[in-house]
Amino acid sequence: MSDDSLFHKLLILRLPRVGPVKYAELMAQFKSPAAVVEFLNPDVRHIDMVRREMDAAAKLNIQYLSDDSGQYPQNLKEIKAHPPVLSVRGRIDALQKPAVAIVGTRHATGAGLRFTSDLAYAFAEHGYAVVSGMAMGTDTAAHMGALASGRDATTIAVLAGGADVIWPLENERLYAQILECGCVVSEMPVGAAPSASLFAQRNRWIAGLSEKLILGEADAKSGSVITANFMLEMNRPVYAIPSHPSDARGAGPNRLIRDGLAILCTGADDFFGEKDGAEKRIGPPQKWENTLLDKLGNIPMPESVLAELVKKEVGEIKRELVMLELSGVVKKQDGGYVKI
Repeated sequence: MSDDSLFHKLLILRLPRVGPVKYAELMAQFKSPAAVVEFLNPDVRHIDMVRREMDAAAKLNIQYLSDDSGQYPQNLKEIKAHPPVLSVRGRIDALQKPAVAIVGTRHATGAGLRFTSDLAYAFAEHGYAVVSGMAMGTDTAAHMGALASGRDATTIAVLAGGADVIWPLENERLYAQILECGCVVSEMPVGAAPSASLFAQRNRWIAGLSEKLILGEADAKSGSVITANFMLEMNRPVYAIPSHPSDARGAGPNRLIRDGLAILCTGADDFFGEKDGAEKRIGPPQKWENTLLDKLGNIPMPESVLAELVKKEVGEIKRELVMLELSGVVKKQDGGYVKI
């Protein structure tokens, strides 16, 4: 894709009320981005804004990927009204791997987080890119589980804001790790802040990138269930992890299973015919695990205090605490972490 072609496409897409559907209509009518731009005749301020965005992207090593590129993910290209241009930061080759979406509530149980993490680990071990939305809870467990698989780990975060905008802020370290072993993807301009109206579209692209989707704990009307519904609209398989009927977080997956819309998911064996995940991850405690656990007790300890005790930065211990939480040996409470 030439710089001029990209520039013309962004000039169109950055206009108010122009999304994938309107863009497709304009292209069908005028046949080329240059012809559309000539017709729309954007003003100087708009042209300068797009140029500034492209300059900022270049400085941040954010690449633009057009749907006429061979590197554009085929799963996403196959769906109607896909994003004409993606912003990608990190390893762009991650988009060529087979992909599985793993989504669920931000308020998952400890057991749900561990189950999700182990599933993601198994998929990463088998060469999949694990796709999620980098939210707290289930999304974080999915990304972290994939990253834990080691050298060939690949995970993809689809963001509602710009590819350079970390949200939530608590996942700053996770964002950096994803860039090393995968990529973050967005259709929004560089620097764009996420807003409530953008998350539904983000969920659609999570589904669009993936060949299958696994739904964890989720309320019946949650964004994760919406993501699963997008997957069903695309005629792609949805798997659901059952939960206890008395827990509202089980309503989403349980109803999809009951209605015959989702396939029951009981673990990695359902996909690979062998035991994966927990058995491979259990072993002698890492040195950092012993150090952190030695400092924790029954009274919640804030991250800042814990970091001071182990002589590390807060950002350094966040990932370690998440892994310990996924392993079921610590729990986050108001005011900090406790040992279970």
